[in-house]
This record gives sequence, structure tokens and C-alpha cells, in this order.
Amino acid sequence: MPGRIFAVVGPSGAGKDTLIAAARQARPDLHIVRRVITRPEEAGGEPFEGVTEAEFAARAARGDFVLTWAAHGLHYGIPARVERAMDEGRDVIFNGSRAMLGAAWEAFPNLTVIHVTASVPVLAERLAARGRESREDIARRLTRASFDIPHGIPVRVVNNDGALAVAVDRFLAALQPERG
Repeated sequence: MPGRIFAVVGPSGAGKDTLIAAARQARPDLHIVRRVITRPEEAGGEPFEGVTEAEFAARAARGDFVLTWAAHGLHYGIPARVERAMDEGRDVIFNGSRAMLGAAWEAFPNLTVIHVTASVPVLAERLAARGRESREDIARRLTRASFDIPHGIPVRVVNNDGALAVAVDRFLAALQPERG
């Protein structure tokens, strides 16, 4: 039986990478996608493969990605090898963007979206603490915090405003098959 695929989305600072890392610890059977991003790996954050704009474009032209999108002045790619992991029966998780969900839904009609949320004050505090964005960048990201999910795509919401352990439990529950 093929594995399922989950796109984890939400505003910057909601804790997507933290919850994905916790899921990796609790569920080593999961295939966590290592995204390809046009920024230096030294920039920190999630584990990702940093490439130049030219390398990204060449790899996209070769068909190395099953999904690509642009956000915040960067290009992001999901390597095509995720399909192999799903064929092996593994559940796949990738950190996505709410703006690319339509394309993701077309590529994976069985896609489940996990929308990680947090209140604007919590988001602002987390973005300031990570020290990667200017005050103006943080303000722009906060204005996008309420961006809607396209209709018709199944969404499971995980609030990450309080204790991390509670949010991790909610996230792991969102990875469970729906009962029906």
C-alpha cells in the first residue's frame, strides 16, 4: 500500500520545523523531505540543501523536482524522490507554502495539509528571536499570517501557541489516518 503525503504549512514562526523534527524523533518510519532552497545552508533553520539560482533552474529543467515554488525572494523545490518513498509505503512530510497548495494538490490528489498556527504575538516573538529577518521583513510575514488555504483541500489544524509537548501530540495525531 502506498504511503500518504502531508504538506505542513503555516505562517513563519508557527513552529513547523520544530514539529516536523519532533515527528521524526517519535516516528522514524516517516520520510521527512529535505527541501532544496536558493539560500546558503549557513542561513540556518530547517535542514535543507542550499543551491544557487542557476543550479536550481538547471535541476528544475532536468525534472529533479516534483514541486517548485517561489516565496520571500527564494525558490523552493521538493525532490522527485518523494514518490519513491511513497511507493515503498512510507508516509512523507514536507514543509510547504500555503500559496503552492493548489499545485501540490494537483501533483498529489491524496495530499493532506497540516496547518500549523499560532497567535500573531507568538509569531512576532519567535520571528524576532530567530534573528534572520529585519523588523520590516517580520511585519510583512505577520501580514501574511492569516493567508487562507484553498477550498477543497483537506486540512488538519494544529495550534502551536502553548506548551511544545501539547503541540507535538496534536501534530502526531494529525498524522494518523482519519477514522471513517
